[in-house]
Formats: sequence, C-alpha cells, structure tokens
Amino acid sequence: MSDSYPKSRQPLILRYHRMLEVFSKSNDVRDFYLDKVEGFLVYFDLDKGEEELNIAEEELKSHPDRYCSIPKLTYYETRKFMEGFVTEKVYDIDTKEKLLEIIGARGARENFLEFVYDNLTELDKWQQYYQERSRVRIIEWLRDNEVVFVFEEDLDLPLGTMEKLKEHKFSARVSKDVSSARDVLDAKSKTYYSSDALNPRPKRGRPPKQQAKLEVEPEFSGDFFTTIPSALRPFVFSPDYSSAAAMFSSRFDSEEKLLASMKGSSEKPVDMKLHKLSQRLESLKQISDSLKTVDVSDAGDSLSSKDISEETEKGGLSSLLQGVIPKRKPKKTLKERALESKEKMKEVTKIKSFRKKK
Repeated sequence: MSDSYPKSRQPLILRYHRMLEVFSKSNDVRDFYLDKVEGFLVYFDLDKGEEELNIAEEELKSHPDRYCSIPKLTYYETRKFMEGFVTEKVYDIDTKEKLLEIIGARGARENFLEFVYDNLTELDKWQQYYQERSRVRIIEWLRDNEVVFVFEEDLDLPLGTMEKLKEHKFSARVSKDVSSARDVLDAKSKTYYSSDALNPRPKRGRPPKQQAKLEVEPEFSGDFFTTIPSALRPFVFSPDYSSAAAMFSSRFDSEEKLLASMKGSSEKPVDMKLHKLSQRLESLKQISDSLKTVDVSDAGDSLSSKDISEETEKGGLSSLLQGVIPKRKPKKTLKERALESKEKMKEVTKIKSFRKKK
C-alpha cells in the first residue's frame, strides 16, 4: 500500500456480520469494496445519481491499492455450498434426494433456500453450516489481500475501550488502557492466520443438550471513520446487526421477503389472533341479523327490529324469545304412563289346549 495513506497502529476492527452480508449480496449488479486503511465498506449503488456514480467510480479507480473488490459468489461455489450441506448435514434419505434434485435444476439457489426454510428440521443446521463455511471463505480472502484484522464479534472488550481503539487507530501515543487493548488485538489477529482458522477442528465429546435458543442482539461500539473521501460518503455501507444477514441469495434482501415469496404474496403476514377474532365477530353479526328476521309462526305474527330493540331494553332477549321457543312439556306421572301403556297393549286370543281329557 502507498505511504501516502495514514497507517493504522493496530489491526482493523471489522464486523463479521457486515462482511457476511456483502459476501452474500455481491452479484453482477451489486459491487462492494473494502477499504484497507480504516476498514469501512463501500456499496456502489447504481440507484444513485449519475454524477455521484461517476465521481465515486473515479475515486475507486484512482486508488486500486486501497480498495479491494468483494468477490462474487460463483456458480461453482454456490453448488459446492449446497452439496456440502446435503452430504455432511442431511441424514433423511427422502430430504437428501429432494435437495439434490433442486440443486441440479434451474434456479437452484433460491429454490434450495425456500425448501430449507419450509423444513424446520434442516433450517438450524443449514444456518450454522453456512455461517461456518462463509467464515472460512471470508478469512481466506482477507488473508490473500494481506489485511491484518480482527472481528469485533470475537472480542471481549468493554464498549468504551472498543470505541477508544477505533477513535485512536492512527495515534502513536495512547493511554495505558488503549495500549493494553491493542496487545489483545494483536494476539487475536494472529489466530486468523493460523492453520486452524481455515481448517476448524470438529468439537469432540458428547454434544450439548438441546435447549431453547435465546436470540440476544449483541451490542456493538460506534463507527469512527476519519479518512472517508467525500466522493464515497454517500456509498458507505454500514447496516445494523441482523440475525438473518446471510441469506445466501442475491434476489431476497431479507428473510421477510423470502417468507413472503413462499406464501405467494408480498404482503405482511396476518396476525392469526386478530383473524380468529374477526371471524367470531362476523359470526355474531350473522346471528344477530338472523334474530331480527325471525318469523314467529306460533304467535301468528312476526317480530320487527323495532320490537326486538324495545324488548331488549325491557328484559333482554330472554323475554323476547319466550314466545318463540316452545315450552318444555311437563313430565307425566307413573300412573299416567301405566295407563297409556295399557291402552297401547294389543289383545291376544287365548291359545286353546287340544289335550284329551281322561
């Protein structure tokens, strides 16, 4: 790198979830760049004005040693991701055959995602697998470009100390706490250049018990960039943390869009509780309308809505329906039931005996 750029006194502090997002979204119409001086990301957004795009393009071309272009995910790498997951993580034979069929067909990337999101038993395994394999790919790319870095997610430092490190990255003289924190950064950055970083060993021993996952949003320190050229300020890419940052898809920007496409609609999902409540209210309305049009044939006249309202004010619907609902017949006594059964009995002629009398 040219000596005209300010030199950082410590490894670059990068956010892994941002690197994962740009590696997932980089395609033929989206260009991302990493600044090797401060570590900020640039998104060459084609929706900007033509004048802004020309100025930004000139800045990127005039400093090729400062900005590294984020590589696109090739068809071979995409297929390798999917086939590796099916081979290593999928154990059900039917699911494995279905996924291999999807991988060999057209639109495999998005169809693969939709199938995995629809199959909850494989979703957690896929997300973990994609995170692990993408981490290796990103570390390998940073090593090839000779970037000395650490991931902020891997550091266990107070937020105040982290912000001081970012603010004084070019300072030669710093306070004691910042100096000791720099030693932590240097030690951590060396682990990314070890052989274990590209070939992580599987964990040995009994797997932990399955427990409910608690998704806690991690806290990050603020960004401090002091050398961003004015031409690239509108193109700085600094999204907030998202658990679904890695979508493995260039078509869907977020998990919500993917789920909406699976349902066949881009509308927001309807709350089922509200939907059931509206159905009950509709049924009550229909019952109310039917009561207003009840024809009381036994009484010989019909009840109008005015009568219903008047009766409701007096004594409620119970008094109104007294003439409509037939009264229950009183129970008969044991003597009355015996008489009825006697009347219903049939008289049978007596059978004559044909025996001869001696």
